[in-house]
Amino acid sequence: MTSTAAETSVAAPSARTDASAELRRQVEAARAAAPALGLAERPQKDAVLRRAAELLRERSDAVVAANAEDVAESRERLSEAMVDRLLLTPDRVGALAASLEDLALLDDPVGETIDRSTTDSGLEIERVRVPLGVIASVYESRPNVTIDIGAICLKSGNAAVLRGGREALRSNRVLADVLRDALADQGLPAEALQLVRSTDRALVGELLAMNDLIDLMVPRGGQALINRVRDEASMAVVAGGVGICHTYIDAAADLNMALNVVDNAKRRRVSICNALDVMLVHRDVAEPFLSELGQRWAADGPTPVELRADDRAQTVLAATAVRVEPAGVDDFDTEFLSLTAAVGIVDDAEAALAHIARHGSGHSEAVITSDEALAQRFLREVDAAAVYVNASTQFTDGGQFGLGAEVGISTGKLHARGPMGLRELTSYKWVIRGDGHVRPL
Repeated sequence: MTSTAAETSVAAPSARTDASAELRRQVEAARAAAPALGLAERPQKDAVLRRAAELLRERSDAVVAANAEDVAESRERLSEAMVDRLLLTPDRVGALAASLEDLALLDDPVGETIDRSTTDSGLEIERVRVPLGVIASVYESRPNVTIDIGAICLKSGNAAVLRGGREALRSNRVLADVLRDALADQGLPAEALQLVRSTDRALVGELLAMNDLIDLMVPRGGQALINRVRDEASMAVVAGGVGICHTYIDAAADLNMALNVVDNAKRRRVSICNALDVMLVHRDVAEPFLSELGQRWAADGPTPVELRADDRAQTVLAATAVRVEPAGVDDFDTEFLSLTAAVGIVDDAEAALAHIARHGSGHSEAVITSDEALAQRFLREVDAAAVYVNASTQFTDGGQFGLGAEVGISTGKLHARGPMGLRELTSYKWVIRGDGHVRPL
């Protein structure tokens, strides 16, 4: 397929003017549609989700075909891990449909009373959840995000403006049409879901300036994208942050458990933000643990892992079949998103905690130990959105946490932290009932 001006990253001046006007029209349309979605009752919103699941299954072949074109066009520019993030198979489309049905089963947060009190004078005061309004997201590579964010915005009563990357443009168009058609089929405005169909990068800057129309911006992607959005956005931002995820294998660890957990955290799916990036191993168990792990991740295996090791770890791993390189200056600060991990040997838990405090991104951190006192200390002291004892960091996911889906995983601390589900996409208003109450002079 030949690229059009709308599909290229830099548009001609006249095309950019047209694209800018269309972008403004789309965001204004989302703003106009937001009240209807915010006032919709749960049965109607859930019917939209179930209808979208039906349409996804009916259009699975079209989704996969569009995605195959995206993958073919992008394969030479992307790593295998990035291609995996982009890829939609029939099974993955089916899983997306199932996630929509799961989301329909969850309670609707809109209208929920958070708390209630009565003053001495009899004034009744409540805090009630309300939608944020219009949520925009700029994201890369993963077309499933179009369904995830669009659906969770819909369920929480928010209009959505979505701008995916050019590598997933065809896939995103088909998926966005599923949600828009489902909205229309159930009597809600399709305009509440907007996909920006131009990939002109200049439009991202224009989107970030629309604080008169957009209530919240959620970037999902690499550090460069997140930094740009944080620096340029004129509206509130909750960043689906980069994950540099650690697992510390303590001297008191069950090593067989540690091997299985670490293997899952790294190799189950390498291209997601909750995948393991760094192992820290207590010196007392470094030799048996790393020797066995080195064989499991051998260079001649079906899914080999390359390790970037500090000096002590290199010495232990030299006798194994794993591929090992000396750790570079940035390797302990890298989200690899590939079959690569950094490894270091530490003298004690104190050193592991200090390393995580210095190099962690605030995403997901884990300890493998049978020492309950250390486990409690790790949970208390590690400053991250998700902290694990004896479990894989790959569980940091809205679906796994019972949220149905997620808009992203926030590594910040204000408004939302960790997987952002339905409640994280609401604010609240004070509702006050009186009986002729007046405030004394």
